[in-house]
Amino acid sequence: MKIALLAFLGLVLGMLGGAALGIGAGLAWVAIFQAPDFEGYGGMLVFLTFMPVGAMIGGVCGGLLLGLLAYRDNAIAVERERGGLRK
Repeated sequence: MKIALLAFLGLVLGMLGGAALGIGAGLAWVAIFQAPDFEGYGGMLVFLTFMPVGAMIGGVCGGLLLGLLAYRDNAIAVERERGGLRK
């Protein structure tokens, strides 16, 4: 269950981060290549192309990353064993 919940958390956080990076990349694309801004073409290009692609890539990468970290149980210390002398 821990693996599924962390994979879902990675999916959601990856989508948010990927969408933000997609918006930034789209704005940079419009500025660098001087895309025409006739009737909001630049905004449609950014928000209908770059943002969804960034969200998909970020969601997949984030879900896989946190899912694999949860699968490898030793990578995340959820519970610590008590150290010291045992009697």
